[in-house]
Amino acid sequence: MEVSPVPTLTYIGIDQLKDIFGKDSSGVLRLQFTDGDGDMGLSPSDTFPPFNYGSKFYFNFFINYFEKQNGEWVKIVLPPIEPGGDTLTNNSRIPDLTPVGQNKVLQGDLIFELFTNNPFSPYDTIKYEVTIVDRALNRSNMVSTQEIVLVK
Repeated sequence: MEVSPVPTLTYIGIDQLKDIFGKDSSGVLRLQFTDGDGDMGLSPSDTFPPFNYGSKFYFNFFINYFEKQNGEWVKIVLPPIEPGGDTLTNNSRIPDLTPVGQNKVLQGDLIFELFTNNPFSPYDTIKYEVTIVDRALNRSNMVSTQEIVLVK
């Protein structure tokens, strides 16, 4: 069976975790992926362009955060920690997962814990959109969580 070298994502689910007061605090996002040529992930030494710090592809796991505001989905970009500094992000670097041997088809699960309850926002309904990028800069399909209603 021929598998595309462009990675694919499948959304499995998100499990809400509560704090000691019974309020939603974080979530465990579960995804499955397939990459036909196994070039998924970055090693710690992948720091030269296009994977250098500050570049578009420093991260290879991209998460967009949305809030439902007055019935409309609004993408939230978190502010810089300090003026001119880095913005807070849920984006991440998947480590190098290249399989050994001739068969390079790679399949697996991605499990990611993220904060879900923005204490600075009055809105209680959120969702996430996720995509991944392999070392050849092939971007996967975009998957979306269901609407998540938070206990704030």
